[in-house]
Amino acid sequence: MNPLNSEISNSKPMETIMKRREFLKAAIAGAAAFAVPPTLLTAAVAGQPAGQTLLSIVRRTIEVHGKAASVFGLQQADGSQGLRLRAGDTFNVLLRNETAESTIIHWHGLTPPWQSDGVGEAPLPLIAAGADRAFDFPVGKAGTHWMHAHTLQEQALLAAPLIVADPNDDKRDEQEIVILLHDFSFSSPEELLAGLTGGEATPMQHGGMAMSGAGAGTMAGMNHGGMAMDLNDIEYDAYLANDRTLDDPEIVSVEPGGRVRVRIINGATATAFTVDFGELEGELIAVDGQDVEPVKGSRFPMTMGQRIDVRVQLPREARSFPILALREGSKERTGIILRPAGAAVAKVSTAGDGDAPVLDLALEAQLRAVAPLISRQAEKTFDMALTGDMAAYRWGLKTNEPILVDVGDRVEVTLRNTSMMAHPMHLHGHHFQVVAIDGQRFAGAVRDTVLLPPNRSVTIAVDADNPGQWAFHCHHLYHMATGMMSTFAYRS
Repeated sequence: MNPLNSEISNSKPMETIMKRREFLKAAIAGAAAFAVPPTLLTAAVAGQPAGQTLLSIVRRTIEVHGKAASVFGLQQADGSQGLRLRAGDTFNVLLRNETAESTIIHWHGLTPPWQSDGVGEAPLPLIAAGADRAFDFPVGKAGTHWMHAHTLQEQALLAAPLIVADPNDDKRDEQEIVILLHDFSFSSPEELLAGLTGGEATPMQHGGMAMSGAGAGTMAGMNHGGMAMDLNDIEYDAYLANDRTLDDPEIVSVEPGGRVRVRIINGATATAFTVDFGELEGELIAVDGQDVEPVKGSRFPMTMGQRIDVRVQLPREARSFPILALREGSKERTGIILRPAGAAVAKVSTAGDGDAPVLDLALEAQLRAVAPLISRQAEKTFDMALTGDMAAYRWGLKTNEPILVDVGDRVEVTLRNTSMMAHPMHLHGHHFQVVAIDGQRFAGAVRDTVLLPPNRSVTIAVDADNPGQWAFHCHHLYHMATGMMSTFAYRS
């Protein structure tokens, strides 16, 4: 059962299990420049302070295509997955690792102090098995965010929604629905990575941790302007929406004629989707937790790490409506079903009739932030090339000079994808504004993850207001693991 969605039926129970395997970590370079509060380095004492929320990293079992699968989870004491906070709250959380593996969690979309960011050794080590770590910082403004491991464990569903609600929305007569998308494999992440790299030991860049194993990966591609464009690195066993496939989808009870706000999180590690509302037309009102001027439509693209909020007015008739996530360039799909009381629910196949669209920047070019950055000249500009060798499965980020900034700077970074695969680029600890596509300036959306299709460029502007040495990386897990990770660093 997904506790973040109200009035949900047809859910299956989950049990927590433990299983030991070797842990993996990812870190960024140069982690020693800032002081780390000693309280963050030690396990918390027994007994929680008043007002503190316990969030546990656990092992649990889900069912995929009728087969039991051991995955991770991030759950509260009552068993609910993820966190729901309110704007202006304090992120007062005790994170407890109840598994047999070391790990670390990144609060994707929040802007905590660098010491609270979830990247191994940058600045804190992984959280050991059985250990706790306390967090206490302002949660910030409302938005749809999420949390996930910054290790290969993300592939094994170590991710959950992190919703920051706006108190002003309490007066709205609308239902909230949260959908977390994921790609799933019965193979281990190590096996998937080994299949991509030919079984060779491949260092996790900036972490120095060798990863190896046995397995096979396949890549689906298409012809793009006379050149081979790679779309999907891995043929997964299933695609999930709130832990479930369309063979047994989550069914959400809704009111005929009611209004719903659908918060969708692409938590997949290597799969982009187009979200298809079918007969329903919605208004896209936020991306990556940041409000945008509404854009009407029934299909919205989202790459890995991105989030969208779509407001939908439901028809008054008692019919069920699927909300589907279509795998990029392929027939596979997942999703949930909206069902008014008394409505029948038709079977929806896990494969569509035709291939889903390939993501581009058409929607990105339309988006306009409700609260854009203040217009000003950039004090520092950088150029970053996104590089890749698909055959060798090596990926990288090259800048004209290291990204080193001072507090108060307006910084612009032009990202140029020189590879033939798309890359979702994510900056930790900040929100940026898209200010140019292929050199054409405009005042676009404020967000934290942006898509770079092959042979395209995007310029982002960011205000340097959160000191640290922040991860700046591709949100395709296996691209990051094989080198596509850099640093957005402040002078100490």
